[in-house]
Amino acid sequence: MNVAKLLEQRRQQWTELEMLCGQLEVRGRTSRRTPGSISRFATLYRSACADLALANAYQLPPATIAFLHRLVGRAHNQLYRSTSQGVSSWVDMVLHQSPKAIFNDICVRIAALVFFGLFTLSMILASNESLFPGYAERVLGGQQISSMEDSFEQPLSASTEHYIMMSGFYIQHNTSIGLQCFAWGILLVPCLIITSFNAVVLGASFGYMAREGSIGGDNFFQFVTAHGPFELTAIALSAGAGLRLGVGLFATGGLRRTDSLQKNAIRALPIIAAAVVLFVLAAFTEGFISPSPLPYPLKAGWAIFSSGLMMFYFVVLGFPRGGPDAT
Repeated sequence: MNVAKLLEQRRQQWTELEMLCGQLEVRGRTSRRTPGSISRFATLYRSACADLALANAYQLPPATIAFLHRLVGRAHNQLYRSTSQGVSSWVDMVLHQSPKAIFNDICVRIAALVFFGLFTLSMILASNESLFPGYAERVLGGQQISSMEDSFEQPLSASTEHYIMMSGFYIQHNTSIGLQCFAWGILLVPCLIITSFNAVVLGASFGYMAREGSIGGDNFFQFVTAHGPFELTAIALSAGAGLRLGVGLFATGGLRRTDSLQKNAIRALPIIAAAVVLFVLAAFTEGFISPSPLPYPLKAGWAIFSSGLMMFYFVVLGFPRGGPDAT
C-alpha cells in the first residue's frame, strides 16, 4: 500500500476540516452548529486522527506530520469544548469539588491538627503561669516580649497610623510563614518542624498577651482578633498544600516520581488557592479593620462571622455525602 499516495488523496478532506475549524473559531463552538454539520465535522476529525496515525507509523515527512498534529488539535478543541460549560463548571469547581478535595485531604488534616493543636496548647501554657512557669519567656525570649509590649502599649485609637504601619509588618510576616510552610512541604519533615515552631511561637504570643496585667494585652487583642481566623487558617492550609507535594515526591504509588509529583501538585492546587484567598482576606482585614478604632464587639463579630464562613465552606460544603459523587 502506497501510504504517501493515500494520504495525498485525503488532502481535500484536510482542507475541508481546516476550513470548518476556521469557521468555528470565528463564528462559535460546535454547540451553535446544525446536527448535520457537526456529524460531518466529527467524521472529518476521525479521519484526520487515522491519517495522523498512518503518517507516524510510516514516518512520512515531518512537515506533513506537524500539519496533521495541528489540524487534529484544532479540531479536538472545537469538537469537545463548549462555552456553555464555562460558568457552571467554575461554580461546580469552587463550591463543590474544591471544598470536598480540601476537607478530605489527609495532608490538610495533619497540617491543621499539628498547627492548631500546638497553637492552642502553647497559648494555654503561656497564659497560665502556674502550669509551666517561665514557658512564654523561654519560647519567646525577653527581647521579643519587650518588643510586643512596646508595640501595643499605646491605645489603638491614640495612634491609628502606628497600627497601620504594624499591620504591614504582620501581613508580610505571617504571609512569609505560610510560604515557608508550603516551600518546605516537599521535604515533609522540615515542613512539620517549621509549622510546629510557628504554631508554638504564635500560641505563646497570644497566651502571654492574654495574661492579666500584661502590658498592651488589650490593645494586642484589639488588633489581632479580627484577622486572626483568616490568617491562621491560611498558614495551616499552606502547610497542607506543601505536605501534599511532599507525599507526591516520596509516596509515588508505583508511578514515576515526576508523574506522582505532577499528580499531587494538581491535588494541591485547590488547597493553595484557598490559602491565597484567605491571605488576601486577612490582608484586607488587617489593613482596614484591625488597626481601626472600631469597638471591640464589632471586631469580635467579624472574627466570628469569618470563622463561620470558613466552617461552612470547608466543613459543610466539603463533608462527604451519599450519592454517586461521594468521597
